[in-house]
Amino acid sequence: MASNKVVRFGPVALGTSAANLINPPTLSGGAGLSGTNSNAYVIIRHLRVVNKSANAASASLYIGASGASAAGTEFAFNNTSIPANGNSGNYVDWYGAVRLDVADFLTGLASAATALVIEGEGEVGVA
Repeated sequence: MASNKVVRFGPVALGTSAANLINPPTLSGGAGLSGTNSNAYVIIRHLRVVNKSANAASASLYIGASGASAAGTEFAFNNTSIPANGNSGNYVDWYGAVRLDVADFLTGLASAATALVIEGEGEVGVA
């Protein structure tokens, strides 16, 4: 029996418009990962958002459609303010276990372009 593969997502800068961050790999793509299976899934175990700018900035993450940030799809951080670089606690962490199937996209945005960087770890499996 095959086991899931442990993977790292990112690091990638968050923009001010919602963008795809993680989507399970498919025969024709995926976001943040590459693969060749049409029935893959991702289990996200940890996400960290770091502020690398001189000013506080906020982050929001969503699970839903490609490039979306619709009300009701909020997943983590929901406009959480992250202190400026050089301050204690200039990052936020999320720990858990959430599964994304091929129709699910983790998207995110920041209050200031390229101020925040997201990185995470999880698993890729094949159903």
